[in-house]
Amino acid sequence: MDDAFCDDIVNCVSHLQRYAQRLAGNRTVADDLVQETVLRALTHSEQYQRGTNLIAWLMTILRHTYFNEKRRERRLGGFDAKIAASLQTPSGEQDWYLCMRDVECRFACLSRVQQEALVLVGANGFSYDRAAQIAGCAVGTMKSRVSRARLQLQALLDSAQTPPWNRTRHLPDMAHLAKSA
Repeated sequence: MDDAFCDDIVNCVSHLQRYAQRLAGNRTVADDLVQETVLRALTHSEQYQRGTNLIAWLMTILRHTYFNEKRRERRLGGFDAKIAASLQTPSGEQDWYLCMRDVECRFACLSRVQQEALVLVGANGFSYDRAAQIAGCAVGTMKSRVSRARLQLQALLDSAQTPPWNRTRHLPDMAHLAKSA
């Protein structure tokens, strides 16, 4: 790299500043763009072909630098401390596992026919008619079983007084738990 090339770049800085200001709309960002452009031009001076339009080459570098920065910003997103403080952090999967284990324990306390009714209608999504056919009972009986099972399961979950991590896998006597807590 020779001194004449550096002088030519310095002579183009005012053009670069105006172009960067129009692109960025912010003086500070424009100055950073010009600085980055000059640095890249000097670093890759061997890529410039003598006799071609230097200002066009520099403006191309500046434009590419600007759009690369915009893409990077879009990927990273802006950081706003106020918004970040208001967001809840995602809980780990262990919380979900503990809740599901709690539901499983309470579900195991239901009678077999109530479990079957909830699995057929709630988990598998069968209609009451189809679930009644599978279980071999009347449609009204299936509706009653599902309703009672949902109410009992909800009551079991609502009455739980011990934290999920202190509960055993199967809880046969819920009244005993309520008294001991």
